[in-house]
Amino acid sequence: MVLFFALQTSNGFAQGNRVLERNTVGWYTYNGDHKLASRWELHTEYQWRRIDLIRSWQQSLARVGLVYKLADRVKVSGGYTLFVTYPYGNYPSANAGVPKPEHRIYEDISLADTFGRLKLTHRFRLEQRWIGQSSDTNPRDIADWEYQHRARYQIAATFPLRGSTIDDGEFYLNAFDELFISFGRNVGNNVFNQNRISGGLGYQIRDNFRLEFNYFSRILQHAEPEPVTKKPIFDIDTGFRLNVDYDLDFRARK
Repeated sequence: MVLFFALQTSNGFAQGNRVLERNTVGWYTYNGDHKLASRWELHTEYQWRRIDLIRSWQQSLARVGLVYKLADRVKVSGGYTLFVTYPYGNYPSANAGVPKPEHRIYEDISLADTFGRLKLTHRFRLEQRWIGQSSDTNPRDIADWEYQHRARYQIAATFPLRGSTIDDGEFYLNAFDELFISFGRNVGNNVFNQNRISGGLGYQIRDNFRLEFNYFSRILQHAEPEPVTKKPIFDIDTGFRLNVDYDLDFRARK
């Protein structure tokens, strides 16, 4: 359903009533779920997002949270995200060349299931966002924080290329699709906030250490329209995503 919605949105771009901003991106990401107890984990994450593959900044994301395992297939989590958007493209969202900061609190639930060799994970996430608004006199000063809500749904899949499970020293396929919907009184034109699609090849070095290299595509709608024509602005980001998963075990040794 998410993929169908994204394709329908893409087809609508040809109607000429939108302004398209195309970027070639490289996203370099790290994820780690570190065991604290039998049911508790510490989640750490960093995303180094670049334009022109690696040449200049697009965004920076740092996230930390706690994960609780409700059952074998169900996890809940929550935490904090520090997010910074840098000026890029012809319609930058940052003001006067100054990066725009954002603070987020999030809550989510993940449901996992296995169908033969295929593993699917559904993640439902709510975010409370505080987006920095620059001062009119000095863009480097934050005059206010605009509060918004956002809902996200992601479906992710992994598929081993040898055997029924992913084991050490083996390659696997991975993919995800994620839809973002903004809501609340401070949301502008971008109720449909964005959609991301990614897929490619992964390699498991050890059971707690994986590398993934994926094709990546994102459709992002700006909150504000193009100043002259008042047409909505969409970023079309395509490129690759290089991801490292590395998990540690902090439980006391017996």
